[in-house]
Amino acid sequence: MMVARVWRKHRLRPHRLEGHMASNDPDFEAKAAEIIGLYLHPPQHAAAFCVDEKTAIQALDRKDPVLPLSPGRAERHGFEYYRHGTLSLFAAFNARTGEVLGKTAAHHTAAEFVAFLTDIVANQPRGKAIHVIADNLSAHQSQPVRDFLAAHGTVHPHFTPTYSSWLNQVELWFSKIEREVIARGVFTSVKDLARKLMRYIRQYHTAPKTVKWKYFDPTRRITSQSAVTGH
Repeated sequence: MMVARVWRKHRLRPHRLEGHMASNDPDFEAKAAEIIGLYLHPPQHAAAFCVDEKTAIQALDRKDPVLPLSPGRAERHGFEYYRHGTLSLFAAFNARTGEVLGKTAAHHTAAEFVAFLTDIVANQPRGKAIHVIADNLSAHQSQPVRDFLAAHGTVHPHFTPTYSSWLNQVELWFSKIEREVIARGVFTSVKDLARKLMRYIRQYHTAPKTVKWKYFDPTRRITSQSAVTGH
């Protein structure tokens, strides 16, 4: 207890560990500036979507009932559960409005990604320029995706640098749905999981929130010039 009091007094937390991953992308600065530019100065007549998929979401059903929290007692879950299968959640986070276009799928193949891009295009006015921010997953740069981009000249891809998925704002939204739905959820089937995920997205749309990016240390500001234009 004495050690704990000393640590607390001097705000020491030696038990904490933080990880980091340094990008080895030689074009990191230019790619990062291009994406951040879309966030800070979005094109006036175009849409910018942060796109990714949350894969292998498990539909877990507890064997024992969940005991709700009460005064002096935390919520309690049993340790045993049933596995009902998995699904993937595709999401496109609108950087300007904070709204999310979502779709569940059994797999996360290139074909499913192309189908989701098709949904994004269909969701926007015909001919409107669409900027899509995505990571370097092989399915995002496959031949079916290249064919789709060749056939849809209004869709402009922007790929994050290697090991830099944190630049994609949809990852922040994924952490939100993980905390509020998936981590503590009880799902009786894959269909039940899909239904609850989509219900959450509909509820989220009643008060969507954008992500405000800012530099807390101006000396580390990315200064590479990268113009992003829209029509």
